[in-house]
Amino acid sequence: MRRLLLLRHTKSSWRDGSLPDIERPLGPRGRRAAPPIGVYLRDHGLAPQQVLVSTAQRTRETWNMVSLMLGGEPLVRYDDKLYLADADEILARIGKVPATVETLLVVGHNPGIQELAVALHEGEETDDFNRLDAKFPTGGLAIYEFDIDKWSDIATRSGHLVSFLTPRDLV
Repeated sequence: MRRLLLLRHTKSSWRDGSLPDIERPLGPRGRRAAPPIGVYLRDHGLAPQQVLVSTAQRTRETWNMVSLMLGGEPLVRYDDKLYLADADEILARIGKVPATVETLLVVGHNPGIQELAVALHEGEETDDFNRLDAKFPTGGLAIYEFDIDKWSDIATRSGHLVSFLTPRDLV
């Protein structure tokens, strides 16, 4: 059994319009929203063994704030190819994760994170699936389980959506 956690970065700041997109930091709302995600992961036994993080400032800050609440030190890979990646590219990066990793967290961007979350879902529509399909807001977290031996076996329509959470669900 493998668990995949897909996290869209929390709310970023648009205050400094001169910054390139990749350098936009989190805004106040984003800094408040990230720690409860870490608390949720910790309290529900979902601490990842490995984390793939886009190199954008807002994704790195999101991960840093989430990680403060987790305890432990998972292997963290900052990956340029995850910056604004589409679903296929994210899936390709996931496929390179070692089979020894049982729980993987990916911190990325929309629309790629949402596209992948929708594409992975197998089975009937649920309330959680309908919510993530309609909108995957900043700080949204999709939790999937897969009955696969290695991450390279992951494919579209092969995952069981366990839960979909937004920052509002965690307050």
